[in-house]
Amino acid sequence: MIIIAIVLAVVGLGAGFGTNEVINRKRSGAAADQAKKELEKAKKEATKLTDEAREEANKIVDEARKDEQSRRKEFKDLEQRLVQREESIDKKLDDLDKRSERLRNSESEVESLKDEIRDIRKKQQDKLEKIAKLTKEDAAEKLMQMTERDIRGDLTGLVAKLQNEAKEEAEGQAALIITTAMERMASEVTAERTISSVKLEDEEMKGRIIGKEGRNIQALQRATGVDIMVDDTPGYIVLSSFDPVRREVARQALEMLMKDGRIHPGRIEEIVDKAQKNVEKDVIHAGEDAAREVGIIGIPKEVLHLLGELRYRTSYGQNVLKHSTEMAHLAGMIAEELGADVKTAKYAALVHDLGKALTHKIEGKHHHISGEMLRKYGAPEEVALAAEQHHDDVEATSVEALIIRVVDAISASRPGARNISAENFVERMRDLENVALGFGGIEKAYAISAGREVRVFVKPQQVDDLTAIKLARDIATKIESSMQYPGTIKVNVIRETRAIEFAK
Repeated sequence: MIIIAIVLAVVGLGAGFGTNEVINRKRSGAAADQAKKELEKAKKEATKLTDEAREEANKIVDEARKDEQSRRKEFKDLEQRLVQREESIDKKLDDLDKRSERLRNSESEVESLKDEIRDIRKKQQDKLEKIAKLTKEDAAEKLMQMTERDIRGDLTGLVAKLQNEAKEEAEGQAALIITTAMERMASEVTAERTISSVKLEDEEMKGRIIGKEGRNIQALQRATGVDIMVDDTPGYIVLSSFDPVRREVARQALEMLMKDGRIHPGRIEEIVDKAQKNVEKDVIHAGEDAAREVGIIGIPKEVLHLLGELRYRTSYGQNVLKHSTEMAHLAGMIAEELGADVKTAKYAALVHDLGKALTHKIEGKHHHISGEMLRKYGAPEEVALAAEQHHDDVEATSVEALIIRVVDAISASRPGARNISAENFVERMRDLENVALGFGGIEKAYAISAGREVRVFVKPQQVDDLTAIKLARDIATKIESSMQYPGTIKVNVIRETRAIEFAK
């Protein structure tokens, strides 16, 4: 049984191997057929792609060939046009050469004709000079004299007309602007004046102020630097000093001493020190109040201090600080009307007289000192220039500077603003007349209207109408450069010709 089982197992294994071999052979044949089919299919597709590529390549070659032919044609046309243009340019150059040659020939002919004309004119001029017995220069001079004589009257009338028209238009516009500003500005008619005297309660107080052997008054003069005069005016003590601040310190110290009643050298020093501190505070407050009143901020402290000192300074009786604040308001209004810089105009007007607080310490004119101090303490340059140029000895270089000049004259010349003594008034009238009489051809000169007008009578035989117009301008210029005065002065030149005959 075992052997039979083994034989059967061997037979089964052999049958299994045979069957598997047969199956494998069948599969290999099928795969080979399939591969063969795929190969043929791939060959067909490759052949198809090759044909398509060949056709595409042929098409591209054809297009390239056509494009090349087109470009060659364009190049050929372009070359032909260039050749034609070159020929045209050569032709034009030839024409230009011929034209230049003709022009040169024409110029030669023109020059020769000019020479002939000059010769003819010279011969004619010589003949005319022989006939008229006058040279060319003499004839021209006579002609000019005749022409001037004929049109002199017309020129005089025209000049006068143009001057009157310009003056009327300018005066009308200026008057409108100034009156508008003055209407908007309200100010005291007469500004307060600095007090330079102290009233005594009784004569006994005078002796106490003087002290034993004059010790008290000497101590007070040493401490304040002010001359104190007690015997010149009954009932008053007069204070004299070039420094208005020191004078104010002395005034306050005297009032405090008289109120306190204790007057001796030690007490005087204490009171003077206290008065100096009070005045220093008043100076600072006065400068700040003035700047606040006109609406200017950013003013350096040193400038404000000098501005405050102007509270104790007067010019012909007019308080300088009030004069400056009044000017600042007017300058702002006029600058607004004219389209100028309002802040610069107000700032410069407020500080224009700053130098008057230092004229007793620094040499020079007050407006020059004002400019120097403003630059020193860092004020804007345009403000320093406008303040420095508010008098005529420095040329005004800005509209703001001219505005400062105008408002300075307005503030100083209004009635009651300044107090001028009779002696100064008479001297100014005399100087005004002498300036006019210093010119030639003048018969008489009178200063009238409180020095607001000078009337000049000229000799009609020496001064004609045109010269009279020029003379008025020269006199006005001389007054501007040599005199100081508030406002404006009218120069009225009068040329009067009289014809007198007697009937017998």
